Amino acid sequence: MSTQNPYPGSSGMDEETFQEVLATVREYVREKVVPRELEIEENDEIPQSIREESAEMGLFGWAIPEEYGGLGLNAEQDARLAFELGYTTPAFRSLFGTNNGIAGQVLVNYGTEEQKQEWLPGIASGEVIASFALTEADAGSDPSGLTTKAVRDGDDYVISGAKRFITNAGLSTVLMVFARTDPNATGTKGISVFLVPTAAEGVTVGPHDKKMGQAGAWTSEIFFDEVRVPAANMIGGEEEGFRAAMASLNKGRLHIGAMCVGQASRILDDTVEHAKNAKQGGRPIADFQLVQAQLADCYTELAAARALVLDSARRWDDGSDRKLGPSSSKLFASEMLARVADRGVQVHGGMGYMRETSVERFYRHARLFRIYEGTSEIQRLVIARQVLKGAHKG
Repeated sequence: MSTQNPYPGSSGMDEETFQEVLATVREYVREKVVPRELEIEENDEIPQSIREESAEMGLFGWAIPEEYGGLGLNAEQDARLAFELGYTTPAFRSLFGTNNGIAGQVLVNYGTEEQKQEWLPGIASGEVIASFALTEADAGSDPSGLTTKAVRDGDDYVISGAKRFITNAGLSTVLMVFARTDPNATGTKGISVFLVPTAAEGVTVGPHDKKMGQAGAWTSEIFFDEVRVPAANMIGGEEEGFRAAMASLNKGRLHIGAMCVGQASRILDDTVEHAKNAKQGGRPIADFQLVQAQLADCYTELAAARALVLDSARRWDDGSDRKLGPSSSKLFASEMLARVADRGVQVHGGMGYMRETSVERFYRHARLFRIYEGTSEIQRLVIARQVLKGAHKG
């Protein structure tokens, strides 16, 4: 068994410096990224200039510890940053989200010092793109159907199988690959995780998936045909893969909840502006009480989600809750976003159905947040189990 701490704490960046970071990111998102959203949508790609400028701002490593070149933000700061990143197309955050989140955190939480020294500085700088290769055709929210296998052969492991919906696979330098090392184990047992360079012989990355929304955020299938990696590439101890995945996903759910708050904030802002400017019968539609009711509901749910995410992040940081809060935040915020996006389209009327209107795009973007990193149904199961254990009494 590994002796690594699965949830290392962080005091975070000092508040004055962090406020400067937030202001810089807020300005960049609204002045540089928002105006290029249609370009990103049409080309299904983040422009190279945005990639480079994001790396210069340190966005590929905000959650990576400072000693490895990152910004070392704590969970609350991560959430507050995500409020700003979520204000534009989610493809922007997705560009560096796996480095900071589910892929990078596997190394931060479970990697050996040698593995961290080798990979984390490049991940933090953006020179290395890391992907989290867990999902398979029959193993999504429930990894018990995982069939990718890793067979020990001397000082190596030989990995065979396939993964799907892997974010940033086409850009990646290294993959965190989850595979069964115990062929007789079932369910969540017998799963280990390996560092696999994408350039390794036998690794094939498929073409980008064509998705309903989130154009510019690339996902692909990955195939492993007897890929040989050194045993030293195992992260954590043998059969610790499931724990490593859950440690990363739990924190990631907080971040996704915060992203939903940022998305909803953008939808509400654009919808308010439309209501003020659009007229029916010679009057702004903002004068109509049924439109006002839609705006009121959007704001109230948005404010509730923001408060829940921040409270859950603070509880993560003080160590008092690292399961109930993240799942509650992800569930409520993603479902809230779906309702806000629907109201945004409704208030825009016919224009809300047009591709050039921001709410049309955000309506499609929103649908994925209720699915990835654990569906709403999975979050309800996690929450219920924690409540039955008495976690809600803390």
